[in-house]
Amino acid sequence: MGTADKIIRLIVAALFVALYFTDTVTGIASYILLALAAIFVLTSLVSFCPLYTIFGLRTCPAKK
Repeated sequence: MGTADKIIRLIVAALFVALYFTDTVTGIASYILLALAAIFVLTSLVSFCPLYTIFGLRTCPAKK
């Protein structure tokens, strides 16, 4: 996972958490956003996204 991908995931996770705590999104959708935020943070910290391997995506520069 590339650096830009990690940063974007962390920003989106922060946005989801902000939407939850400001009660902009409520109900089931708020819990789904919190779960997605946790997944985004976790995948950013470990630099691995299982969906990327399934679909064959790479966002990090190729090693020489």
